[in-house]
Amino acid sequence: MAGAKSGLKAAGYKLATYRSSEGPRAGLIVGEEVFDAAKLTGKPAYASVIGILEDWKTAEAALNKAAAGAAKSRGKRQPLKKTKLLAPVRFPSAIYCAGANYADHAAEMAAREGRPPPPDPHTLGLKAWHFLKASRAITDPGAPVKISDYAKQMDWEIELVAVIGKVAKHVPESKALSYVAGYTVGNDLSSRDRGRRAGVPDTSPFKWDWTKHKSFDGSCPLGPWIVPASAIGDPQKLGLKLWVNGAIKQESNTSGMIFTLAEQIAELSAGMTLYPGDLIMTGTPAGVGAGRGEFLKAGDVVKLWIEKIGEIENRMT
Repeated sequence: MAGAKSGLKAAGYKLATYRSSEGPRAGLIVGEEVFDAAKLTGKPAYASVIGILEDWKTAEAALNKAAAGAAKSRGKRQPLKKTKLLAPVRFPSAIYCAGANYADHAAEMAAREGRPPPPDPHTLGLKAWHFLKASRAITDPGAPVKISDYAKQMDWEIELVAVIGKVAKHVPESKALSYVAGYTVGNDLSSRDRGRRAGVPDTSPFKWDWTKHKSFDGSCPLGPWIVPASAIGDPQKLGLKLWVNGAIKQESNTSGMIFTLAEQIAELSAGMTLYPGDLIMTGTPAGVGAGRGEFLKAGDVVKLWIEKIGEIENRMT
């Protein structure tokens, strides 16, 4: 199975999108086998992961039941190791990306510019803030990411990604996690040399170009699957690691977030409606290339791993 490895303890199922002769299809991964979600459940609307998420209140129970009986079913299956997995969500209405959401990362970026570490935003009465990535920036596990003709300072950022499973508006922090269907792994690739507009004063509010910095083609490797929230438990207790060519660059834990996922959902949903399939990239810890003075080049392989979820890797070209 190109671009992803299982290596997980037994769970009911993982939700994926796989390549089939009929095009991209939603699949249930049970053990080391992949079942077509629509065919296994008998629900045609479950042919896509978005279709499943739009019916999550009912789908969660249906998928659990289907997964429990998958081994004895007569449904067609295929080995996971021979299945091409695609990015699990194709394509959400929005990808929200938390900015500067780990204190150690905020400190390393401040040090890069000769500034002291910023204070905890909570002490200043500030809320979580997000920028957007284009949904078509999503990239499959194992897919090449073309960078050589775009940026000379291409950076990596491992992030826990929450997948919304219910329409969310004005959600209180205490109930926010109940709106999450599951979790996956994301890489917020960032072209550092494209982030500032040349010829615009540093003091100008129009200095930053977040589109070229964060939302170029291939800038959101995602996958390899979605692990249901019920199998993850507390999203603030997950280990994260990122390697470049086998060398560890980022190693942290989601407990290091400044604003928890619940805080992020509450703040986002206060100003806009979140829809099933929307993604929240929850921020990255220290160890990015900009803080080291290192950047990706053609041929580099970036591998990401998050505890209880799995890993993905992509080669830069």
